[in-house]
Amino acid sequence: MKRLAAMLASILLPFPAFADDQLPSWNDGPHKQAIINFVEKVTKQGTPDFVAPDDRIAVFDNDGTLWSEQPIYVQGVFVFDRVKALSNQHPEWQDKEPFKSLLKGDLEGLLAGGEAALAELVMATHAGITTEEFSSVVKEWISSAKHPKTGKLYTEMTFKPMLELLAYLRANGFKTFIVSGGGIEFMRPWAGTVYGIAPEQVIGTSIVTKFELQDGRPVLMRLPEINFINDKEGKPVGINQHIGRRPIAAFGNSDGDLAMLQWTCSAPGPRFCLYVHHTDGEREVAYDRKSHVGQLDKGLDEAAAKGWTVVDMKDDWKRVFAHEN
Repeated sequence: MKRLAAMLASILLPFPAFADDQLPSWNDGPHKQAIINFVEKVTKQGTPDFVAPDDRIAVFDNDGTLWSEQPIYVQGVFVFDRVKALSNQHPEWQDKEPFKSLLKGDLEGLLAGGEAALAELVMATHAGITTEEFSSVVKEWISSAKHPKTGKLYTEMTFKPMLELLAYLRANGFKTFIVSGGGIEFMRPWAGTVYGIAPEQVIGTSIVTKFELQDGRPVLMRLPEINFINDKEGKPVGINQHIGRRPIAAFGNSDGDLAMLQWTCSAPGPRFCLYVHHTDGEREVAYDRKSHVGQLDKGLDEAAAKGWTVVDMKDDWKRVFAHEN
């Protein structure tokens, strides 16, 4: 009996992957295997493709890559809710655009103001308070804010396969970063709880802050002025400023991530670039080239030309959301 057990152990031990699938929400196939092959390649010591742990940098877009971005960016919902919450303190908003249209629920009137109108809403809801106060506001809002279609908390609208991927990379010595067009101080208060990513590993759009003494207490005040837009061509710049190393792996879902993927995969040595393609209209939303949110057009063409991995959400993922059974 003991001899039989030993023989079985000797047969099974060389194949731990069958017993320990670290990406269980991914269907077996070329895209899942491409991820595994890359990780095994860069972590195998004594080979030409081995990458030291300090250089195992992986960057992830947030909206549409780690959690749902449809029908509107989550931070956009936060802005709208903040305008409504603050409207009693600003009676002038009842007659002033774009606040007037927002408070009346006139989406067409709101969008007529373009990017300038949206920027005004952001400044009105994100500035004029300290960084600590803003963090508290975000934490309170994110703890109860729910998706309009599913009724789930936004923090439950994360993509289970991507959460597994984050954990898989970290288990293999990677340091994972969020690189998003969203606000850096909007994401930092909850990124650790939701993604296991520390505040210093979150890179995003920022507004100007200023050191002040309030009643003798040092604070950082948030001013109504954009400091840096961490989107499109700004993403590689933000990575360089915050990390100081070029990533060896980059993950996105839209043309807003294209420059980040181009910069990551253009350097010599082993590189991995992946797009999440939203193809599942039943479990999530199907969209790409003509979408008003998360447009993926040039990126699809570039991925085909460069041989990047394009994950088909419908075919490659067994589960989509973290809240699914």
